[in-house]
Amino acid sequence: MPVYRVLYRAPKSFRCDSARRAWRGPPLGARFGARFGALLGALFGALLGAPFGVVLRALFGALFGALFGSSGAIAQEQAGTPERRCGEVIAIETHAGTTTRYAFVAPPPTPAPAEPITLLLLAGGSGRVDLDARGCARALKGNSLVRSIPLFGAQGFGTALVDAPSDHDGDDGLAGFRSMPAHAQDLGHVIADLRTRTKGAVWLVGTSRGSLSAANAAARLSGPAAADGVVLTSALMSGGNSARKPWVAHSVFDLPLEDIRQPLLVVGHSADRCIRSPPTLMGRIVARTQGVREQVITVSGGPGLDGPVDASACEGRSAHGFIGQEAEMVAGIARFVRGGRY
Repeated sequence: MPVYRVLYRAPKSFRCDSARRAWRGPPLGARFGARFGALLGALFGALLGAPFGVVLRALFGALFGALFGSSGAIAQEQAGTPERRCGEVIAIETHAGTTTRYAFVAPPPTPAPAEPITLLLLAGGSGRVDLDARGCARALKGNSLVRSIPLFGAQGFGTALVDAPSDHDGDDGLAGFRSMPAHAQDLGHVIADLRTRTKGAVWLVGTSRGSLSAANAAARLSGPAAADGVVLTSALMSGGNSARKPWVAHSVFDLPLEDIRQPLLVVGHSADRCIRSPPTLMGRIVARTQGVREQVITVSGGPGLDGPVDASACEGRSAHGFIGQEAEMVAGIARFVRGGRY
């Protein structure tokens, strides 16, 4: 009786690169699939005859080798994908021995004579974005500035997303601390640190309740700790004496706006139904500030989401947060920061 040999044999060129911990050559799934297919072919061959067995073993070996190999390659590729990072987490010492962290994305190289520009981003709500080790926000992810970080990067800016200090990590986050001089000094430390790292300009950008932090720092800081400019979006301009917590009623008008002398951009949305940020009051901000260059912009359009005029409309994914118009807002801010008009 003639002896028939297997015509398909799985390659043996497997090795592991210890430096990169990645398999070279055919994936392990290919070897398993080839052997499984060869075994299946042998079983059919026993029923149909030896000549058919040779062909079937080769055919099934190739078929299952490719099938299992491709799925294994996909799994290995997914497993080897680098973990996504949102920014480098920087921690600096701030008031009373506390620590403040921010997620830093460096600005791209800028040809002379232009200088790199970094935007210090101040989210609304509690201000506690709860940065993880990768520099990604675990809270307030729907905030307009948090959502827009990649868009700012695409416009050629560096970004620094600031978290609440270590002594304000509760549910209320910054609470009434946003309006205090110590908070302004903390942000001054962040600005000075960014200047050291980037050798460039630093602008404050605050949205919603973050506008309190931005206006507070812009009004109180001077010298190297002062920002080069300020952007306020959906600024808090209306309080409410009925609030259970007094700090909830704070607005930018409670701050020494007359001391803001940097370039200032104020942006609101005509459809903003947040009771704290009526766009009709934006002109009152620049009526008090002394910015060397100022502009007030009322954005219109977008999804046109309806709803009551109350605190429930003060969410990021609404006209209050320029939902659906992030790219437009970011492009306008970029033009103003670079010396033009929104």
